[in-house]
Amino acid sequence: MALVGLVRASTSKQETRRQHEDLDAICVKVFEEKVSGKLKVSDRPALKAALDYMRPGDMLTVQEADRLGRNFLEGLIVLHDLFEQGVAVKILDGIAAGEHTERSLILDLALALAEDRRRDIVRKTRNGLASAARAGRKGGRPRVVDADKRRAILARRAEGQSLREIARGVGVSLAVVHGEVKAAENDPEQQ
Repeated sequence: MALVGLVRASTSKQETRRQHEDLDAICVKVFEEKVSGKLKVSDRPALKAALDYMRPGDMLTVQEADRLGRNFLEGLIVLHDLFEQGVAVKILDGIAAGEHTERSLILDLALALAEDRRRDIVRKTRNGLASAARAGRKGGRPRVVDADKRRAILARRAEGQSLREIARGVGVSLAVVHGEVKAAENDPEQQ
């Protein structure tokens, strides 16, 4: 029996080092994905690759239960798919730490607690942003685009350049360019 690791983060900007530190030392191979946990097993390329790599008797290993799915329902769907395929799961940390071959109350509880923790983080973030706004501060991520970059983006768009060309030329992401163009369309005074 070999341990095959799965590291998951929801976005490409999230750090996975802590998961790798736990899994790299004990797994024969570790697969990493930076996708939302809301996807089914069939829609998660790294999870599919890990399952294809596994031999009978191997165990899929994750750091915590919430690495399997983003919330309670999605985690249950992934676990159901895995157990239906005869895949055992090893969880290293949290209340569900241990080896699992079928659904159990402790796994359900771990997924429910992970979802609750996620909801709590979202609530606290929103409350913090609202509090900052009431105090006259703007919370959240710092803006990537200053006035000069905004003018360059809008001038290039007026010349007929595609959003991708503008993103490459100005040195920002496609999403940032799209947001600036949309904002200018919605508020002509911003131009």
